[in-house]
Amino acid sequence: MNSSKHTELANHAWSVADLLRGDYKQSDYGKVILPFTVLRRLECVLEPTRDAVTETVERFAGQDINADKFLRKAAGHAFYNTSSLTLKKIAADPGSAAKNLQVYVASFSDNARGVLDRFEFAQQVKRLDSAGLLYKIIGKFTDLDLRPEVVSNHNMGYIFEELIRRFSEQSNETAGEHFTPREVIQLMVRLLVAPDGDALQLPGVVRTVMDPACGTGGMLSATDDLIKELNPDATVEVYGQELNPESWAICRSDLMIKGQNPENIAFGNSFNDDGHARRTFDYLLANPPFGVEWKKVKEDVEEEHEKLGSAGRFGAGLPRINDGSLLFLQHMISKMKPVDVNGGGGSRIAIVFNGSPLFTGAAGSGESEIRRWILENDWLEGIVALPDQLFYNTGISTYFWILTNRKSPDHKGKVVLLDARDQWQKMRKSLGDKRKELGKDHIATVVKLYGEALSAAQDAEHPLHAKVKVFDNTAFGYQRITVERPLKLRFEVTEETLAALEASKAIQKLPQASVMLEAFASLKGSGWSKKTDAWLALKDAVVQAGSTWPTGAPFNKALREAIGVRDPEGEVQLVKGKPEADAELRDYENVPLGEDVEEYLEREVHPHVPDAWIDHSKTKIGYEIPFTRHFYVYKPPRPLAEIDAELKLLEAEIQGLLGEVTE
Repeated sequence: MNSSKHTELANHAWSVADLLRGDYKQSDYGKVILPFTVLRRLECVLEPTRDAVTETVERFAGQDINADKFLRKAAGHAFYNTSSLTLKKIAADPGSAAKNLQVYVASFSDNARGVLDRFEFAQQVKRLDSAGLLYKIIGKFTDLDLRPEVVSNHNMGYIFEELIRRFSEQSNETAGEHFTPREVIQLMVRLLVAPDGDALQLPGVVRTVMDPACGTGGMLSATDDLIKELNPDATVEVYGQELNPESWAICRSDLMIKGQNPENIAFGNSFNDDGHARRTFDYLLANPPFGVEWKKVKEDVEEEHEKLGSAGRFGAGLPRINDGSLLFLQHMISKMKPVDVNGGGGSRIAIVFNGSPLFTGAAGSGESEIRRWILENDWLEGIVALPDQLFYNTGISTYFWILTNRKSPDHKGKVVLLDARDQWQKMRKSLGDKRKELGKDHIATVVKLYGEALSAAQDAEHPLHAKVKVFDNTAFGYQRITVERPLKLRFEVTEETLAALEASKAIQKLPQASVMLEAFASLKGSGWSKKTDAWLALKDAVVQAGSTWPTGAPFNKALREAIGVRDPEGEVQLVKGKPEADAELRDYENVPLGEDVEEYLEREVHPHVPDAWIDHSKTKIGYEIPFTRHFYVYKPPRPLAEIDAELKLLEAEIQGLLGEVTE
């Protein structure tokens, strides 16, 4: 089916909105159109075996036998409907439409009825009936031909996703939280399974696939299709989890129709209600929502992080609260199959990210620690930069991260960076923020280049040599060093320093504070280059005033803070015989992992500040992946003469236009 056909069918379903207008808000149209589209699809799929199911019902009538497996066999699917009713019959009897529809829905097998329950279908039926719209709505859907021979499961996915996109636009929701453009999924899946091409063609091969944010199941379907394309006899078991009830219901119904186990699609939040706990999978892929906070599950995630540590899913670290992307990745890594002693087993992961997970967070932060954990375990195989304006709800640049715990020998210890930002074609018609798409040639080019990345990166003659780079894992690590400089002070008594002394709590607490302050005031205008001289003069003034010189660190600290003035030529302050660091002059430097930090200090810092030193106790290891920097190509500015000539030309044009206006 071409794109115009599935758009036509989506338009047919969408036309129901004309009936809903006035009784429903635009943002609520999906509550009616989506479940009725699912219901019509289920009916069309079951139509060829309706008589066989009816015969089976009659055969077991009155018998105390669970006929479920017999009914499934008769239906030829994992679900069935035992009623003689159809949507067409129900629409033909407007007065009994609500009652008959309830009977019809109740006659579905539990798994199909559970899907419709997630749409809160019963409430919508009641609401439509009260508005006098129910039989009209049903009538609209009886004209929608969704038979499998007309609309394949693959294209049915397109129809659902097109409807969801429209509902998201109407309600200003984020379409990207529901689904991913199919051509993007095609590229992602091919990058995921490409290295396993030979193994997937073995007789009797079985593969499990999991998506922890599966939406309507587009990624799962695409992976299933590709593996079956490589080996029609392969067995593919798909699993997923989804938080949005409508998307969950669509994904689950899709699995039922395909003969997959709908119970494999869990409902709920993957972070605090893991629907596939303690399970591992061959392939894991996801497009988690970009920049979505995880505040709602904060307590559960933090508890797992603190109590289970590395034995749990989030032991490596926690990202900032406003972006849970790296939590999804840790969750997926926890579900990789272990590699056995013979090199078998293991898993591959593909996930879509925006640019943030590449570099957000300084050394020691949650994000940096997660990147460090991934790279030091040698799981990151490659990152592919995609064109911008590729997704429906955002025009920002996106990236595929490909991870595996069974790297090939030549990839061990290495990471591939592939720049595919120029692999796109303009869409005939924009869809939201999506103005670009990947053509078949673009997908083939990227997959081929990724497969030969190691050789292409070394071969300067390769036509796409500049688009791929290979780095050692350690190339993304750095040491964040703390560069200290000595605190240098001179000392003086002025109006400002006296005011500071008077405001100091450490001074105010002294028994003879007023006497001491008067003694200090007698030295107003005095200054000293050394602390010992200043303290001697101040002490003499206090004694002469009839008071005693206080002891203790708080007093001495308060006094120095008040009368000490920073001066590049001042006296270096010492602590236990060593220079005291000046917090205001403290600086930080990122030094590549493996480089001697003292040599770096000597080469990069000492020529400018010879008395600086490194506080090694504060050194932290960080990891970031500056993708854009590695592919940056310097473009020299245009000659000034050329710019000047262009400005004069524009000035002349403006003057001409102004002249026309004033005539």
